[in-house]
Amino acid sequence: MGVFGGLFGGKGNKEKKEEKTIPWIALTSLEQLEEIEKKSISKPQFIFKHSTTCGISRMVINMFKSSYELTENQADLYYLDLHAFRDVSNETGYRFQVMHQSPQLLVIKNGTVVSHASHGAIAEVNLDQFI
Repeated sequence: MGVFGGLFGGKGNKEKKEEKTIPWIALTSLEQLEEIEKKSISKPQFIFKHSTTCGISRMVINMFKSSYELTENQADLYYLDLHAFRDVSNETGYRFQVMHQSPQLLVIKNGTVVSHASHGAIAEVNLDQFI
């Protein structure tokens, strides 16, 4: 196998990278925000706000997916497409008192945001500490 075959996945590359399955819950309605607030009393709730038109957001969500290790029993993980659900995105910021950014990760416990990060800082959030 030549150098380019190895770099670009030629016939000699028999190992396939295993795709992780993330337990996303689509955040599509304002009613879900109240549900998230209530559920955060007994289990941490995470909201990942994503811009489908932003290259940085795409890069960060791919990084987030590859490092996410929690199970559905440990926390609920919501995915918010902020372009498709602009009203939900706006209300999320208002309800949880966090200025809008994208990409953005919010950690909600006991009805309030206990941590939030945006852009590359999302990689620095240790989600295990909130479990």
